[in-house]
Amino acid sequence: MTLGTILLIVLILLLIGALPSWPYSREWGYRPTGLVGVVLIVVIVLLLLGQI
Repeated sequence: MTLGTILLIVLILLLIGALPSWPYSREWGYRPTGLVGVVLIVVIVLLLLGQI
């Protein structure tokens, strides 16, 4: 596994963990999900461009 693949997997897990569907994260709102989603998009673009 390359570093980019590992980073992508970790970011996807963070995105799922930040969803406000569980009691401990419901009060956070959608801000953490949006932030992790933006980082995930940036990493995917960098992977596609071959920068990672």
